[in-house]
Amino acid sequence: MSSRIERGARAISAAFLICTAAFLAAPAQAAERVASLGNSANSALSHIEQSSFATVGAVTRAPIGWVEFCIEYKPECDTTRSQPRDIVLTERAWADLVKVNDWVNRTIKPMTDLEHWGVVERWNYPDDGYGDCEDYVLMKRRMLMRAGWPRQALLITVVRDKKGDGHAVLTVKTDRGEYILDNQENEIVAWYRTGYRFVKRQSQSDQNTWVALGEPSAPAAVSAR
Repeated sequence: MSSRIERGARAISAAFLICTAAFLAAPAQAAERVASLGNSANSALSHIEQSSFATVGAVTRAPIGWVEFCIEYKPECDTTRSQPRDIVLTERAWADLVKVNDWVNRTIKPMTDLEHWGVVERWNYPDDGYGDCEDYVLMKRRMLMRAGWPRQALLITVVRDKKGDGHAVLTVKTDRGEYILDNQENEIVAWYRTGYRFVKRQSQSDQNTWVALGEPSAPAAVSAR
């Protein structure tokens, strides 16, 4: 297992750098990718006006996995409060989301924390090629931020999945609603179409503050990317 993980780590690190470099260097190609998505992208973009926003409740306790992640990756969590920002959901932005979501879901192999690290819960970047749901989320979030997306629009979110199990997804806040990047499903959908029960997520104004989630609300004022 050790040698396999080491080989996987080298391969993932190299692939991540290549993928991120291409993502950053050729933004025009992201728009071209939309044309190749065909009916899938067109269908997704055609119903976005029907989306809504989850109701944000009171401040709640951060997941222990995030707390420990911030100890290990302290510089990444050492941020100050800022104004919330939503993404303007253009065809190019949609293509970016599809590209990152597809790449991470195809590249990372699922493995529980107990199998991977010998502990029940650990949030970590899957740089060795293996990870569970939180690790998929962290990788997608990192790739999008390195491509220039605002942290305030990329929110790690805790849900109960269709089986009632704890699960993590990435909520992308846009001017047309909230969309979910998930490793259990490849299709990017509006949050209320997932079939999940939303529990809590990062605050838009402070990634280290977590807020409870409730029923949908009407769209709020948004800011451009």
